[in-house]
Amino acid sequence: MELDLSELRKEIDAVDENIVKLFCRRMEISKKVSDYKAQRGLPVLDAARERQKLVQVTGFADPEMESYICTLYNAIFELSRAEQEKRMHPRSDTVDTITQAIEKTPKMFPAHAAVACQGTEGAYSALAAQRLFQYPQLSYYERWEDVFEAIDCGACTYGVLPLENSNAGSVTRVYDLMMRYHVRIVRSTRIHIDHQLLAKPETKLSEIREIFSHPQAIAQSQEYLTALGVKVTPCENTAQAAKMVANSPRQDVAALASRSCASLYGLQPLASSVQDNGNNHTRFICISKNTEIYPGANRTSIMVVTPHRPGALYQVMSRFNALGINLIKIESRPIPDRDFEFMFYFDLDVSVYAPQFLQLMGELEHLCDEFRYLGSYSEIV
Repeated sequence: MELDLSELRKEIDAVDENIVKLFCRRMEISKKVSDYKAQRGLPVLDAARERQKLVQVTGFADPEMESYICTLYNAIFELSRAEQEKRMHPRSDTVDTITQAIEKTPKMFPAHAAVACQGTEGAYSALAAQRLFQYPQLSYYERWEDVFEAIDCGACTYGVLPLENSNAGSVTRVYDLMMRYHVRIVRSTRIHIDHQLLAKPETKLSEIREIFSHPQAIAQSQEYLTALGVKVTPCENTAQAAKMVANSPRQDVAALASRSCASLYGLQPLASSVQDNGNNHTRFICISKNTEIYPGANRTSIMVVTPHRPGALYQVMSRFNALGINLIKIESRPIPDRDFEFMFYFDLDVSVYAPQFLQLMGELEHLCDEFRYLGSYSEIV
């Protein structure tokens, strides 16, 4: 007998109708279960019950369908737990913080502010700050940690820090410092990185014997530096490298730095755009001690520590999928003084005004061992 696709689809439609009705009935029963747990102070998660249930339901199916049944029921368990969490913990400190910040934050991002940067005049962080603010009052610090300290003690209102490069990857030290300090991200931007080889006037390329720069700039220009075959010395910042060359009594030194450093320190470019990849951008974040959410915020950053058990990270990830929230970055970092435990950093592509966003923030607070809301903001490109 020849198969009729339309008839098969009618059968699927009928089955789907029953599945939806039964799922809704199951969720109603789950609500009653949450009320029972709330009255007796029981936790939402009952891992033993879920394992027992998986053994039971996979026993109803043929062996070749067992993995599909496990996937289906893990999703059902997750949705059931989410509904129970919402009923048992209707209030969320994170959601309260977000809604209050939306109401109290000024409608315009400040044009003028005291801003902390690592490095010295001409550093890429300073260029990023000048893109974020119209009239920044810049203060320079030697280390990234000093920038966090300046924000923490109130010496500066904002700090600008590199977070990731399109070629060299993430700036892991900044992620580690965000674990230590309680700061919020209020805006971000991307800066095109165009490394110049700068030297004193009248210096020829053939005379260069040593080049100074930041380790990331060195890594981004490895092919060019290898071809030159000279000594390469790392330093704290590309702008600092340019300043060192300008102040050095030597004529055989050069720096990898931005074009703006040439005019700032009286240097001349010996070579332009020496980075290995022309599409070289660094993303900078602007941090503050206060929670500020400006209109148009469509990116959110969070940090989570999941329970140390199989499937814990999957449970977090499945919430993004269930709520239709796009995950655009995930980064893991080991937690200091904890063996084989990790913090996960996420960037979410979702409007701060979307209902599913607030629902997610409320759920993750109870789903994770540790949850840190880092801020909702927009990115200037």
